[in-house]
Amino acid sequence: MPEGQIRKAISGYYYVENDGEIIQCRGRGVFRNRGIHPLVGDFVTYVRVEDNDATVTEVHERFNELVRPPISNVHQALLVFSIVEPAFSLYLLDRFLVVVESFDVKPIICLTKKDLANADELKMVAESAAYYKKIGYDVIETFIDDPQLTDLLKPYFEGKTTVLAGQSGVGKSTLLNTVLPVLELKTGVISEALGRGKHTTRHVELLEISGGLVADTPGFSSLEFDHIEKEELSHYFVDMDEVAPNCRFRGCLHLKEPKCAVKELVETGEIPRHRYDHYLQFMQEILDRKPRYEKHD
Repeated sequence: MPEGQIRKAISGYYYVENDGEIIQCRGRGVFRNRGIHPLVGDFVTYVRVEDNDATVTEVHERFNELVRPPISNVHQALLVFSIVEPAFSLYLLDRFLVVVESFDVKPIICLTKKDLANADELKMVAESAAYYKKIGYDVIETFIDDPQLTDLLKPYFEGKTTVLAGQSGVGKSTLLNTVLPVLELKTGVISEALGRGKHTTRHVELLEISGGLVADTPGFSSLEFDHIEKEELSHYFVDMDEVAPNCRFRGCLHLKEPKCAVKELVETGEIPRHRYDHYLQFMQEILDRKPRYEKHD
């Protein structure tokens, strides 16, 4: 039976791409009974009923899935942060990084509005960016109408599925408007088959660019830690996770434990104080969370 990937879902229909062709599919009723809900990004098996009408019969295993937006098999998130208007927030950046890392999604930091920042603002952001680069994150700097933006993003998109995330007003829409004309040109047949522009409601849709896929709706609208346990939090601070094995106690939470390698590096400045302060704030949120009770038959 043929296989493909769901590129868009709307009104109970799944639009599956297979070798450049878009097939309109419905899900099997048995999925609902099993609690299976096909998502955009899923690789599926389907059976044709008519020329452009089919039924999804199997959803293949996912390597990850998100709730908001509802999408699966995401490789990376482009985290869009402005340097000014609104001001660059290390707190929000760390919060996004933790959430993205927790879903096994690679973060890429994109700093916008570089042209509107003054020298002091640029210096501050440059120092912060240097540290995040040091611990392994890619950092892209851009501005409105940047003629090099598409070329900057092209290597990151290739062979990957990407979602965008960031606080309101940082330039996500501007960035999307810059790259989406390229997407539409390269996927004219698919866009026509999907009926882009015919629906006023925004839906998650994967569009092709530079050999990769980009979701045309911003992702990670929820920044809660409901799914993260206290023992897991430090794993999503990559600089802390690297040195945690050097702590005296196994399972160290880096709070009040003696001989904590993380706290030692914070004291020497090798791990910035703001990173540890954010870790403590996020940990407190998790500790204050109401316990989850499992239902038993």
